[in-house]
Amino acid sequence: MSTEAVIVLVTTSGEEEAVRIGSLLVEERLAACCSMVRGVRSIYRWEGKVCDETECLMLIKTTRGRVSSLKDRVAAVHSYDVPEVLVLDVSGGLPPYLAWLEKSVQAIA
Repeated sequence: MSTEAVIVLVTTSGEEEAVRIGSLLVEERLAACCSMVRGVRSIYRWEGKVCDETECLMLIKTTRGRVSSLKDRVAAVHSYDVPEVLVLDVSGGLPPYLAWLEKSVQAIA
């Protein structure tokens, strides 16, 4: 079943930043829901060094049509110079949930 739903993964410096960004995205109808996973350990290479950091992972539920605006907003308010923003297609889901998701990100008329 094809759907317009996507999940966007974003890591942040911690839960406080994730809550701030998530609240903003839901308030602005760029996301239907943002779930936070605390205590994610990320090992990555940045500016020639291997880094080992504890971060908070955001699982952002939205639609394909809101992704561009969501990416722009995350880039504008995130503390990282280059925030992780990965968009994953959703191939299915519970139809009532998908309907709620799509309705939640529609602009108010």
